[in-house]
Amino acid sequence: MARKKKNKLSEILERFSQKATQATGTSGAFLLAATVIVVWIITGPLFKFSDTWQLVINTGTTIVTFLMVFLIQRSQNKDALAIHLKLNEIVAALQGASNRLIDVESLTEDEIQTLHKHYQELVRMAKKDLSLTDSHSIEEAELRHLTKHAQHRHPKS
Repeated sequence: MARKKKNKLSEILERFSQKATQATGTSGAFLLAATVIVVWIITGPLFKFSDTWQLVINTGTTIVTFLMVFLIQRSQNKDALAIHLKLNEIVAALQGASNRLIDVESLTEDEIQTLHKHYQELVRMAKKDLSLTDSHSIEEAELRHLTKHAQHRHPKS
């Protein structure tokens, strides 16, 4: 029973978080925030620019910033995970690609640096061999496209 409540709560928080992320990334949200600031500035003379008047905006912006940090981090974590999954699928599906790179983000920083040096060396060697335009021609792209279509048994267009 407790697990069911936890899943339900998690679903509710997920939906709320997703809607809040979508809503705060809009022009309307920006206009609302700008309007609040303008109203605050206009009311300054009314409250004689008092400490309380300043405290209202400071407190409000601090609370919004505090909550937005977590909302943004959640959104970035989800996006990063989705990108990692897509890249893992590409590496897993691509013939000739090293499966050791699947889930590379879980390696230590030293291991990633070692891999980075390996690929830097490959780039250095490739630059010596060919110019960029020679290695990526229109013909090469067309051939790659036709090969993929043939492998997936798509009718020729």
